[in-house]
Amino acid sequence: MTPEELATLTLLRRARDMIDKDYALPLDVPTIARKAFMSPAHFSRKFRAAYGETPYNYLMTRRIERAAMLLRSGTSVTDACMAVGATSLGSFSSRFTEIMGETPRAYRAREHSAVEAMPSCLARFATRPLRGPAPAAAGPAPATVSRIEEAAPRVAG
Repeated sequence: MTPEELATLTLLRRARDMIDKDYALPLDVPTIARKAFMSPAHFSRKFRAAYGETPYNYLMTRRIERAAMLLRSGTSVTDACMAVGATSLGSFSSRFTEIMGETPRAYRAREHSAVEAMPSCLARFATRPLRGPAPAAAGPAPATVSRIEEAAPRVAG
């Protein structure tokens, strides 16, 4: 790696750390790009190349991840929405459903004792939202497998 590439990765990491720390603040790509001393378009291209997703998608994934943690602890959907910096309950619910595969209300109502019993490092992995390709428009929906179910054979075996 060249010194320039290392410097760029350092700046991108600084911006990603800002997203991780300040996810509940009203952040947008131009604000985050300033942290990396780049134009918004250049920053978005470099961020996507380095981390595999756009800065905005990364921010929204972090917000949904934090909201899921709040919902597991019994926080209301509205309070979780506001706590993670979402300004619209409708768009928050749509994005939550898109990323987590179920509505915030259904997620909150579901049993989470298995996650509570896990060590925190495994729980973070098991509950981390996954972004994948959109399901096909026609035909029945494929069976969804949670990260907990995916991890079970690896942990048991």
